[in-house]
Amino acid sequence: MEVFLHRAGEKRDDARLFEGLRKFVGWYVGDGLYGDGAEFHWDYYNALVIHPMLVEALDVVGDEAPEWKTFQPKVRERLTRFAAIQERLVAPDGSYPVIGRSIAYRCGAFQGLALAALRHQLPAEVKPAQARAALTAVIRRTLVAPDTFDDRGWLRIGLAGHQPGLGEAYISTGSLYLCTAAMLPLGLPANDPFWSEPAARTTWEKTWSGENLPVDHALKSPR
Repeated sequence: MEVFLHRAGEKRDDARLFEGLRKFVGWYVGDGLYGDGAEFHWDYYNALVIHPMLVEALDVVGDEAPEWKTFQPKVRERLTRFAAIQERLVAPDGSYPVIGRSIAYRCGAFQGLALAALRHQLPAEVKPAQARAALTAVIRRTLVAPDTFDDRGWLRIGLAGHQPGLGEAYISTGSLYLCTAAMLPLGLPANDPFWSEPAARTTWEKTWSGENLPVDHALKSPR
């Protein structure tokens, strides 16, 4: 919010802005993942909130102080590693592990991968067409299932259809539309490799079909 106010030409609250950034300096737990608070929670908030807001906030204030100039390249490198992890989570049918809170945001859980594709920050081993295949599969799996929409065309609570048991106290019809975060690559031009490259298999498909692939390595990045 403070970065938005700054970009809109309004007064921002630096105490809130920079304290928030400093929290995540300390909440980094390694291999491209941050704690969702002081303790690590295995959920999709690294994709939905943490990586996108850190990267985009530092786009605006990254040159304002030495500590942010040091933090910014680390944040970008971690987003790339996180995108690699997310691409590997997607099964050929578009399903993925149902872990943690806010599962009703559906394919929005892959905002991290979508953002890396939009920013051309995918890892070298994930071609844009692979990211396209993974995101397309996830979007279809979570939005085409029967009973996903009510009789007026609004999204219903669930991941693959209408599953109100996945709802939580803060979930509303409006918040369900965070699923659209998976569609960030729509901001890329038609001639971008994300769209123009021929179809490619995801890492999951390559590995489980017997293709010989290099091992996956953790990101060795200091706090």
